[in-house]
Amino acid sequence: MALRKVNVAVVGLGFGRSFVPIYQRHPNVGRVAICEANPSLLNEIGDSLGVEDRFDSLDQVLGDDGIDAVHLLTPVPFHVEHTLAALAAGKHCACAVPMATNLQGLQKIINAANEAGRNYMMMETAAYSREFLYVKEMHARGDFGKLTFLRGSHIQDLEGDYPLYWHAQPPMQYICHAIAPILALTDTRATRVSCLGAGRLRSDLQQPGGNTFPLQTALFQLEGTDAVAEVTRSWFQVARSFVESFSVYGERRSFEWPLTEDEDPIVYTLVEERPKTRRNAEFERVKIPYRPDLLPAEIQPFAEGGHGGSHPHLVHEFISSIVDERRPSIDEIKAANWTATGICANESALSNGDAVEIPGFN
Repeated sequence: MALRKVNVAVVGLGFGRSFVPIYQRHPNVGRVAICEANPSLLNEIGDSLGVEDRFDSLDQVLGDDGIDAVHLLTPVPFHVEHTLAALAAGKHCACAVPMATNLQGLQKIINAANEAGRNYMMMETAAYSREFLYVKEMHARGDFGKLTFLRGSHIQDLEGDYPLYWHAQPPMQYICHAIAPILALTDTRATRVSCLGAGRLRSDLQQPGGNTFPLQTALFQLEGTDAVAEVTRSWFQVARSFVESFSVYGERRSFEWPLTEDEDPIVYTLVEERPKTRRNAEFERVKIPYRPDLLPAEIQPFAEGGHGGSHPHLVHEFISSIVDERRPSIDEIKAANWTATGICANESALSNGDAVEIPGFN
């Protein structure tokens, strides 16, 4: 890779603090700045990581001509507004999921990226986790054969110290962690969805005019394939520990996410001669390696971090796309297609499961 240096500002240090040291050590990153509205957090992170460039507002960041790119880790309700502002200011923009919470927001960002001629990347962790990288290689080798069915799940309990806007957001509007591995693996988009809401959100959790479902579950048709995908998303009222998972079922082999965190995933292999028993597939538990070998040496130590070791891979892809003057792997078109699945799934749930066509973006 060329020795060009990209100057980056990380905006939002709640979740963003884990990305700062990765940018600091990336060989193609020059200046690293941080931005946070909470002054005590700003100074705490700045002091601990040795960051001199500190801003307390996005406007200050966007007004600095020395900043080439921003990584937004701000609250979901601000993603569209902040992304549009960054692109309008001529900055490359990476943003946490979701891209937007309505179809209009998706199109606005696509238009803005085209007009600005700058890169937009949605930083979807599930598309760079060690599990996904493992399954991606299996699929590339043809291990699965023809895919038949894929399943994604994201169950999380948001009761406690979470902002109230999460209570109002339908689970499917934050579908990306569950659907991204499916669509990335099949290299396609979802075209049609039927979704149902399950349960009734307790009255003390509901927000005026907000979501009423603790859980939503959906079936998706995928363009160019006979395979079907099932996705379940939940915020509340489900007695289950946190899980972001995906499973892949093919005609020859299948990959199945473990039920508990202390277990390894299972790979099933269909036996050649079917015995007259229920056990028609052999199985083995597999150890999933982290993949520091895919990264520059300077940031390889971060490969065993959170979210399946995805953070350094995301940073490397974003910075590489800028340096190489190419589109990032999860650009505004792919991000819009992935995000629209959940927006349309919620629309289906509000119509008691009526099928909804999912628009494509180009």
